[in-house]
Amino acid sequence: MNKKLLVVAMVITLVIAAGFAFLLMRDKPANVPIMQGVVEDTNPVPEPEPPAEQKTPGAYKIYSPEAVAATKGTKILFFYAAWCPQCRQLDGQITAGPLPDNVTIFKVDYDTNQSLRQKYGVQLQTTMVKIDDNGNSLQKFVAYDNPTLASLIENML
Repeated sequence: MNKKLLVVAMVITLVIAAGFAFLLMRDKPANVPIMQGVVEDTNPVPEPEPPAEQKTPGAYKIYSPEAVAATKGTKILFFYAAWCPQCRQLDGQITAGPLPDNVTIFKVDYDTNQSLRQKYGVQLQTTMVKIDDNGNSLQKFVAYDNPTLASLIENML
């Protein structure tokens, strides 16, 4: 009985050892020649950089739904009133520029665009509304107390 038990134990040990040997050897190709004295290149070719995003100069345009739809990049609506001194000051600075690349500011007549004012909750001239491509409001800033291009850039971009 001891001999049978010893034989079974040896067979099990051989099967386990063969399984481990198989697992260790299966990831290594059998027909690969061994190359001695070959140095691997340590300076791989760098991958090409993705193309830079197209930059377009900033622009200042009169508002129209068509102009907004045709514009790419950041879109800001500027609710302007001709009778407002702060609006005229900010308008002059925007016109003088320069505006950041990929930014378009649309001059919206505050007095004649009540439906647009209502849509964006605009209650004061000099209000800036950043919108997405679908016309949804992303951010709002009122520049009445500091009607400068620098404050617009600091608070909206």
